[in-house]
Amino acid sequence: MLHVKKILGLFASLGAATAAFASEGGGVSPSAAKLIDFGHGWAITNSMATGWFVSLVLIGLVLWLVGKPQVLPTKGQAVFESLIEALRDLFEPIVGKKAFPAVFPLLVTLFVFILVQNWMGLLPGVGTIGWERETEHGTQFVPWIRPFTADFNSTIALALISFGAYLIIIFKYAGPKLILWDLFGNKADKAETPGWLYPVLSLVFLVVGCIEVFSIAIRPFTLSVRLFGNVFGGENLLHGTGFFFVFYFMELLVGLIQATVFTLLSAVYVGLICNHGDDHDHEPAEGHAAEAHH
Repeated sequence: MLHVKKILGLFASLGAATAAFASEGGGVSPSAAKLIDFGHGWAITNSMATGWFVSLVLIGLVLWLVGKPQVLPTKGQAVFESLIEALRDLFEPIVGKKAFPAVFPLLVTLFVFILVQNWMGLLPGVGTIGWERETEHGTQFVPWIRPFTADFNSTIALALISFGAYLIIIFKYAGPKLILWDLFGNKADKAETPGWLYPVLSLVFLVVGCIEVFSIAIRPFTLSVRLFGNVFGGENLLHGTGFFFVFYFMELLVGLIQATVFTLLSAVYVGLICNHGDDHDHEPAEGHAAEAHH
């Protein structure tokens, strides 16, 4: 009980310091602070350090909860398996059974990592614990901790990882032929379409495919901007309002929603090609079965 009181006292003091820092007008800088500067553009920022630390904590937590997997699961293993099952039920219908085993580990990792990073900014002391450094512009406060997703460079990195995995998976499980047909192919039924209209529709689908290629190319940018904008905006909102409890709990919800949106979009992008490809794989088999029946 004494240890609990000490921990609560520590969080209360950190919360008071954070509120005082916010009331003095100290907002969140758009760029991450450099903890170690190697020069020539190379540095370790506080967001990078936070990302590494949280990754190690998550790995250690999973190993501690699961330990050695057993047929009769322990409490920790049961909690972890329940989370995995819930995410599986969410993502499998979207991605499709064929590509699901390859993409599911990435989706789980992205969801958990982004969720924890989004909530990091809600902890007392984040952004207010650090040191002061003398620069040519005067004394500058350098916070030690910054949520990984509150740095635009970090969200770009996450989006590029998601986009790179998307390209690898669709080429492996759908193939170039299906991808080209899905982007530029004429989806109209030739038997039910007038002969003069079918070439016109082919041209329309070609133009729409070019627009789709452009929209695919900017997906890393839209994914990263959406995540960074919501997390960074929430950080500034909390600092500007002195961590008012209504906005605090709202940011809990926003952190969960943004982690879900980022991961769901990554799953949908894969499913638009691979899940549709599952249907195409079954078409020839169904056709042969129908012929054999006749």
